[in-house]
Amino acid sequence: MYQQKKYIQFLSKSSNQHGVHSPFVYNLITKCFYNKTTYPAYKDLKTYRQNLRSNKEVITITDLGSGSKKTNTKERRISEIAKTSGTPLKRAKLGYRLTQYVQPEHILELGTSLGIATQAMHLGHPQAKITTIEGCPNCSKFTQTALADYKNIQFLTGHFSQHLNKGNQQPWDLVFFDGNHTKEATIAYFETLLPSAHNDTIFIFDDIYWSEGMTQAWEIIKQHPQVSVTIDTFFWGFVFFRKEQGKEHFTIRI
Repeated sequence: MYQQKKYIQFLSKSSNQHGVHSPFVYNLITKCFYNKTTYPAYKDLKTYRQNLRSNKEVITITDLGSGSKKTNTKERRISEIAKTSGTPLKRAKLGYRLTQYVQPEHILELGTSLGIATQAMHLGHPQAKITTIEGCPNCSKFTQTALADYKNIQFLTGHFSQHLNKGNQQPWDLVFFDGNHTKEATIAYFETLLPSAHNDTIFIFDDIYWSEGMTQAWEIIKQHPQVSVTIDTFFWGFVFFRKEQGKEHFTIRI
């Protein structure tokens, strides 16, 4: 009910590229978000999802985050995880277009899961070096095998905090936050990774309306003095640190 209510509010205040005066944001929306090209790689995204959704293998889940809203069962089929927790195809396509458009060299993903978003970001820019962290050992093991043919992807397993040493991170061009969907953890990871952000870094937060706490975290992040521009697409929240732009928040329908 919370998400439904927030979505109605989102629709009432969201817009498209019209009225966007920032050339950078306008180009991102028109050339990336609204790009209608049917790329050959979309077939690979769809095939990978279909393979996951038909996979009957059962693994034991170790959930270090906020858990699933669908089930509390620890023994879960890969097909079930793909259907209930996997990145939707529409978002995977957007992830592909985004890395193709911005060409990030170093990508960090917090929350590998079954690697749907990982695959999409890799296909968009295969030369990018992706570091992806997953808290569940069995999930991480499965995905490493499933994406074994993809190069330039480093898989790490365990708590995010054990791999993210504050002040000891390389610069990241793109960070995708898709792990612990709690207010406290989201803000903590944001603050931990801030020193690794440069002028062109993009932070993407998944499910910013997942809960009231996640929405509160999103609002706090938007107001941070180092944040210059944000884009709320309802399912993802984009954060930019471009010093040449005045602070501005956009709500865009995709």
